[in-house]
Amino acid sequence: MEIEVKDNPAKNQFEATIDGHTAVIEYKLRPGVMTVLHTDVPEEIGGRGIAAKMTRHVLEHIEANQLQVIPLCPYMRSYLKKHPQYQHLVRGKEDKSEGINQ
Repeated sequence: MEIEVKDNPAKNQFEATIDGHTAVIEYKLRPGVMTVLHTDVPEEIGGRGIAAKMTRHVLEHIEANQLQVIPLCPYMRSYLKKHPQYQHLVRGKEDKSEGINQ
């Protein structure tokens, strides 16, 4: 299933609307760094891999914009552990305490 993920900077979140329900990945942006706070996929559209597709989109956005990520969101941390090709985007050692190693 293809989904369209859009950045909504006014709300500090990426969004994908499927069957009238909106899944979101919330973030905080500061110069050079995106802190991913929370991923939410409504129960009505769960189980379709939407969170994974959105997370991949967000990581590709981070890479394309030469940002680093601080993954506070448990889903994002889990995704990063399973997809080592994105490890280079994780903010350096000084921020790992609030990042993937939690």
